[in-house]
Amino acid sequence: MTLAAARGRRTLAGLALLITGAAGWQASAGEAATPLPAACATSVPFRSGTQGYHTFRIPAVVRIGGTTVLAFAEGRRNSGADDGDIDVVLRRSYDGGCTWEPLQLIADAGTETFGNPAPVVDPRTGRVVLLICRDTGPERLVYELHSDSGGLTWSPPRDITSEVKPANWRWYATGPGHAIALRSGPHAGRLLVPANHTSVLAGVTVHGAHALYSDNGGQDWHIGFVQALPGDWLNLNESTMAELPGGRVYVNSRDDRGFSAPTRADAYSSDGGLSIDGIFRPQGALEGPEVQGSVLRTQDGALLYSGPAYPAKRRRMTLRVSGDQGASWTSEPPVGERPAAYSDLVELADGTVGLLYETGITSPYESLTFARLTQGPNGWIPTFGALRGR
Repeated sequence: MTLAAARGRRTLAGLALLITGAAGWQASAGEAATPLPAACATSVPFRSGTQGYHTFRIPAVVRIGGTTVLAFAEGRRNSGADDGDIDVVLRRSYDGGCTWEPLQLIADAGTETFGNPAPVVDPRTGRVVLLICRDTGPERLVYELHSDSGGLTWSPPRDITSEVKPANWRWYATGPGHAIALRSGPHAGRLLVPANHTSVLAGVTVHGAHALYSDNGGQDWHIGFVQALPGDWLNLNESTMAELPGGRVYVNSRDDRGFSAPTRADAYSSDGGLSIDGIFRPQGALEGPEVQGSVLRTQDGALLYSGPAYPAKRRRMTLRVSGDQGASWTSEPPVGERPAAYSDLVELADGTVGLLYETGITSPYESLTFARLTQGPNGWIPTFGALRGR
């Protein structure tokens, strides 16, 4: 179905659901063996002011099979605001993020909001599971949808709010950014999604981070750890996760206290996301503004963090690296000095790292750009070259 045809099917009750998933998709052996194009540099899968959308924001990215990359975003139809007519959209790449297939409309709630994409690939089945949130105005709802065809077709969004949101929680957001599937330890196979919420305690709004998990491929969902601390200690917001050796989980969260650095906090879970080992603590090594970030553990064991590094403004997208599982961090050369905001990381088939991030010349919300980063003697270096906008 074309994007135009999908728009024609919009209704207020929407929940747009384009086409149901086709079962049994698996990456072919040929795809898995396909090398990435040597000349591939940087591409722009989402450019604001195109495809019928005022602004594209909130990147999330995963890889399936060999060189297939799925890039998700919010398509904000009428403005750059965080509410209103917002869809979840997707572009697929079959060559590691060099070129992109046409825009797909994944979830549409009419004039309301679908957003905060948090995708994860189930390594046992190849199914792509996506959690998103719907904003109706009075309340925030949580939905699951999935694809068994490598992102070509999708199931209708399924409301899982009653499974994952207690009645006393108000604001609620999944991710945004990729979630994880545990591959080792006693909880191998578990899908684990970072999320955040607010609640009211003694008349005071408290911000908290929590985890969602599924042990049956996304069919049923449960709340894992919940940590909400007084705002003068930490004000936890958008979170991101990475699996460490043995199935231990590293969690890194935006800290929105708003009056002092640091703006990040982190913690560990030794039981597959059911609880936190102690409490979240400020992470002063990840300097930057209040903003979402992304973590990724590569096959060679490096733990990476992406986010703006300019102290007070959303600019200077930078990769930080930890060789000791998040205890300490070193900064890499900036990906660029331009305005930059939200980001997500994915490891590609050739060992390079893909970075999907918000950036622009005068504003960070002009495009979602996909950059490939290569590890060399001087650290992780952007693979520069001509921008590709297909």
